Amino acid sequence: MTVNTKWTAFRKALHANPELSNQEMVTAQSVLAQFEHLNPDEIHQGLGGTGLAFVYNGENSGPTTLIRCELDALPIQESNTFCHRSQHTGVSHKCGHDGHMAIVTAVGEKLKNSKIKSGRAVLLFQPAEETGAGAVQVIEDKKFESLKPDYAFALHNLPGQPLGEVFVKPGSFNCASRGMTVKLLGKTSHAAHPEDGISPARALGYILDQLPKMAEPINEFSLVTVVGATLGVIDETGQAPFGTSPGEATIMATLRTTSNEAMELLVTNTVDMIEQYVNTSGLSVEFGWNDVFYACNNTQVGYEKVVEACNNLSINCTTLTEAYRWSEDFGKLRDTAKEGAMFTLGAGAESPQLHNPDYDFPDSLITTGRDIFVEILRLNNGLK
Repeated sequence: MTVNTKWTAFRKALHANPELSNQEMVTAQSVLAQFEHLNPDEIHQGLGGTGLAFVYNGENSGPTTLIRCELDALPIQESNTFCHRSQHTGVSHKCGHDGHMAIVTAVGEKLKNSKIKSGRAVLLFQPAEETGAGAVQVIEDKKFESLKPDYAFALHNLPGQPLGEVFVKPGSFNCASRGMTVKLLGKTSHAAHPEDGISPARALGYILDQLPKMAEPINEFSLVTVVGATLGVIDETGQAPFGTSPGEATIMATLRTTSNEAMELLVTNTVDMIEQYVNTSGLSVEFGWNDVFYACNNTQVGYEKVVEACNNLSINCTTLTEAYRWSEDFGKLRDTAKEGAMFTLGAGAESPQLHNPDYDFPDSLITTGRDIFVEILRLNNGLK
């Protein structure tokens, strides 16, 4: 695979200066500086916070094709020692968003030199993918109304699979997921007289037992994973108040399904189960939701565009039989377009996995990802 040294250097500069979700001001400025030399017809800044969009217009009317990448990094301390390692303690690009940005910026270079014939190409750099909030922020921004696409495409690198091989499928591509926090509130009492209080201990045990079972009635892949639970209050020295019967408990779980419809059902069933039990226990309950990701649903036409682009470029393309279990917030952006798809690009069998502290994006994928997106644009909009 060809490695473009200019875009590799850009990718490494981004890697060395990562920023967390909704804090990507310097990253956005670095991208903007590149596009000042790439002659977009329109530049939209501050989309959904720190987001950017660069528009290339064709001479004739036609569809708008949006290609999206992500600006943010993760709160992970990097363990690599190479020269472009993260310069920010506790923050690093461990999902490959630095590489995705380099790919889409390289697409901009192609569009500078080969103008599209019809419609528009929109190159979107989205904030806050890692929290699931960024796509919604962009869509709800009034500036996005003028950019609404007919087609929307995105990629994600995939460690553990052959370098440069594409994986895609029609229909559900990756899962919806959300974090659920359940606070059970009762009443403390002296540990010698627990009957004088309302302890959530029994409710905690019952809910922990029932949560994994909530996925069983769903007629597609679904999963409830308990990720944490606490009973009572531990003081700042880490000691339990042995003289006090507890008055509160917290449960944290992740809900996951292959479709948004199944997620709605899973949430409803889970909340109903907890509320019904709590209503008979004298407790009260509070629910909290975090990291809400929607499933990405690839259209048949979007899937076929990716496959055709890969075939035209002689890139191996595998059609998946099942959706990925992981989540990614492109699903909401995909839904703004009539057609579109997300696909994965193999990062090599020996690559550390995403979110590992020693992960680094393979630079050879920059050219491959760029060429696929440019070919999709040629198929949709034509290129001079």
